[in-house]
Amino acid sequence: MSDLTSPAPAPASPPPLPRARRGADWMFGGVYGTVLASGLLAALDQKGGPYTPYYDAAWVLVTAATAALAHGYSHHMATHPDGSAGHRWRLLGRAVRNEWPMIAATLPTVLLLVLAGLIGWDSYGVTAVGLGVNTALLFGWGAVVALRVGYRPAPALLIGAADATIGLVIIVANALIK
Repeated sequence: MSDLTSPAPAPASPPPLPRARRGADWMFGGVYGTVLASGLLAALDQKGGPYTPYYDAAWVLVTAATAALAHGYSHHMATHPDGSAGHRWRLLGRAVRNEWPMIAATLPTVLLLVLAGLIGWDSYGVTAVGLGVNTALLFGWGAVVALRVGYRPAPALLIGAADATIGLVIIVANALIK
């Protein structure tokens, strides 16, 4: 009889939205975006073909935005919580917004390609400078974020060097493949 007279249980409130990512997660987006930009810069530079720096800049940006959307969506789906549809959409929006470091990390390459188009810089020089700058940025992403999350300076510099090694691998691969 108590089952008939007791009130229905209140619906569970959805879990709170996760906080925006910080620290080491910025490094993920920064490193991933910089590596993505480096790989595209190397791949889009074709010897003997026409040099199209604006086209290349657009493709770097479009690819970074698409990769960010795909990563945010896949991260959301892999951690898909229960809750209302509205709550899940808000979580998806947060997951996609958290990918901004990946897009931001490609902007130096995009700007370099636009500058190259404006001043008529040759593709070999742009690719060499771009890969060098991106390797330095990889070092910076690793070292600065490591310091920010609590590493001491010496280990932070080693983490930066490890990240820069990824850039060096791309430079070597570009030289060997072409």
